[in-house]
Amino acid sequence: MTRIAAYIPNLMDRSRFGDGVEIVNKLEELKSVEADLVLVDLSRSKVLEYLPSGPRVIGFAPHVAEEILDAAKKAGCAEALPRSVFFRRLPTLLGVLDD
Repeated sequence: MTRIAAYIPNLMDRSRFGDGVEIVNKLEELKSVEADLVLVDLSRSKVLEYLPSGPRVIGFAPHVAEEILDAAKKAGCAEALPRSVFFRRLPTLLGVLDD
């Protein structure tokens, strides 16, 4: 089974994730999270400094935050998506939990 963790501080956004997703509450915990897939709100301050290096990381930020999206790719995100695209794809991303 695929292990998914998420650093999503916004409670409204977090409500879209199911019970099978481990929520990372502190930024400092993100770097050492043990998961196969990590989902990250890239618009949070200093989040790029804490991206884990092992698992696949997919992040999101507002579509107008092109600098953040570009920096996230350079920092190791497999995908850095505009917020609307990320949440449209979220059911598919979370579908890997059914493995």
